[in-house]
Amino acid sequence: MAPRRLSRYTFTQAIRDADDRLVLYGEEPYRFRDLADNRRHLVKEGDTLFGLASLFFRGFPRPAGLWWVIADFQPEPIHDPTRRLAPGRVLVIPSMRTVQDEVLSERRRRA
Repeated sequence: MAPRRLSRYTFTQAIRDADDRLVLYGEEPYRFRDLADNRRHLVKEGDTLFGLASLFFRGFPRPAGLWWVIADFQPEPIHDPTRRLAPGRVLVIPSMRTVQDEVLSERRRRA
């Protein structure tokens, strides 16, 4: 079962550094894997990570919030979700199964 919070920070821990600042520490992002059920999306003018997450991850609550899954899953990850996606670029979209069973897995959160 997926965590209740679908934030990319679900897999981090907050610890205080020597200056008593809160620092996030945690799991490496779930990076690209060449899986049989990946989908490919040819970016069109006006596409955004938020919109594509809403489209491809409809089965999750607040699917637009899963934009980070698409950004992290690219062979060359997207580091700034606010930058315009270049039309003609091909994005690799992980399947709902991959998101549910791998990216958001309880096992991964406990690691």
